[in-house]
Amino acid sequence: MEITPLEKWIAGRLADTTRQITNEQIESYKVQKLRETIQWARTRSPIYKQRFAGLTEKELVHPRDLGRFPFTTADELRQNPMRFLCVSQSEVERVVTLQTSATTGDPKRIYFTEEDQLATIDFFRVGMSTLAGPGERVLILLPGERPGSVGDLLARALDRPGAVGIAHGPVRDAGQTLEVMERKRIDALVGIPTHVLSLARLGNGKAAPRSVLLSTDNAPDAIRDELRRLWGCEVYDHYGMTEMGFGGGVECRAHFGYHMRELDLYFEIVDPQTGEPVEEGRLGEIVFTTLNRRAMPLIRYRTGDLSRFLPERCPCGTVLKSLERVKGRVGGQIRLATGRELCMADLDEALFPVEGLLDFSAVLSRAGKQDLLHLEVYVKDDHGERTGKAVRCALQTVPAIRTACEEEKLNFTFDIRANGAVPSRGTAKRTIVEEWVNG
Repeated sequence: MEITPLEKWIAGRLADTTRQITNEQIESYKVQKLRETIQWARTRSPIYKQRFAGLTEKELVHPRDLGRFPFTTADELRQNPMRFLCVSQSEVERVVTLQTSATTGDPKRIYFTEEDQLATIDFFRVGMSTLAGPGERVLILLPGERPGSVGDLLARALDRPGAVGIAHGPVRDAGQTLEVMERKRIDALVGIPTHVLSLARLGNGKAAPRSVLLSTDNAPDAIRDELRRLWGCEVYDHYGMTEMGFGGGVECRAHFGYHMRELDLYFEIVDPQTGEPVEEGRLGEIVFTTLNRRAMPLIRYRTGDLSRFLPERCPCGTVLKSLERVKGRVGGQIRLATGRELCMADLDEALFPVEGLLDFSAVLSRAGKQDLLHLEVYVKDDHGERTGKAVRCALQTVPAIRTACEEEKLNFTFDIRANGAVPSRGTAKRTIVEEWVNG
C-alpha cells in the first residue's frame, strides 16, 4: 500500500529525502519551532506577553515541556481577537469571522498573512493528491466565493499539480449541483457529509465521482458506507478548523485515521477535566499549537474535539502519527432524565441508514422529570407510514433512548419533510439543541 504523500512532503521540508524520516527528526524540528513560536508570540502579542509573564522559550527542551504554558480558549478569541495579533493590520491578507449556530456573544475572528495562507495551500496540495491527479476535475462544495476562503484555497492548491479545482460552494439546490457534476464530468468532490449524502441519494447514484473527501463536520460511518454503496467511490475524511488554518489532518488510502500536518501544528491530547496529558491511545481533548503562523499564532488551543492517537502503526507504513477520526465533542453528551447520556453521533449512526433520509435536526427539552426529543427529518420521498416506522425503529436502536422510553422518562416525536431540500446551516457542526423548560 502506498505511504501517505504527507511523509514525502515532510521529508522534503526537513531537507532529508534520501532516507525515511524518523520521529526523532520530527520531534527535534517541533522543539525548535515551538521555541520560535513562543518567542514570537510573547514579544508581539499583547495577550501572550501578559499570560507568559515569567515563562520563556528557554523552558522548552522537549515538546512535553509545553505543558508549562497556559491553554488558549475559544472564549478568549471571541473576547478580544486583536490582542492575539502579532503583525500590523497592513500585513493581514485575510480575516475569517466565525459565528456558529451554537455560539452566543461576539464571534471569533482569525487573522492570516499571505504567508500563512500559502502554507495552507501547500498542505492542501499534498493532501488532495491522494484524491485527484493531473487533469482530474474536483468539485468543491465549501465556501469559496471570497479570496482566501477555504474553497478558494483548495482550488488554488489543486491547480498546482495540474488538477482542476471548481469552487461551487455548499449545496443549496441538489438538482442543480447534480447537473453540474454530470455536465463537468466530476472525478472527485469535497463537501459537507450530509450535503454529499443528499447528492448521492437524490441522484440515485448517478454522476458518481471516483473519490470523495468529507470535511467541516463529523462524518458518520453510516454516511461513508452509503456513499460507497451508491457511488462505489473511495471516501476520505479530513480534520481541520479555521483556527488551524483550515487544514489539520487527512486520511490516507489505508483509512486508519488522520495523518497530521505535523510540521505546521503540534498536537496534544489532554484530559478535558484536568488538562493533564493522557497516555497514548487514550481518548481526550485535542489541543494544538501553531508552529509557523505569523499573523495569529495560537498556543495550546483547546478545540473541544475528542480523539486519541492510535498506538498502532498505520498499514500504509508511514512513521507519522495517526489520529483517530473525531466523532465527539467535549460537552457533546447530553444527560437524559434516566442518567444515561445521548450525543449526536448516536443519532447519526442510527438514522442515516434509513432509506432516503437526507438530514435531520434534533431538539431535546425537559419539563420536570420528562424528556422530549423532537426531530425534523428530511427525506428524499415520503413513503408515509413506512418512513415513520423506519425512523421510529431506528431511534429504538439507540440504547439511551430505548432505556428512557422503557422507563417512561422520554417521549420522541418527529416531523417528516419530504421536499428533498437540504437544510442550510452553513459549515456549522450539527448538534443536539437543548431547550430546557421549567416546571
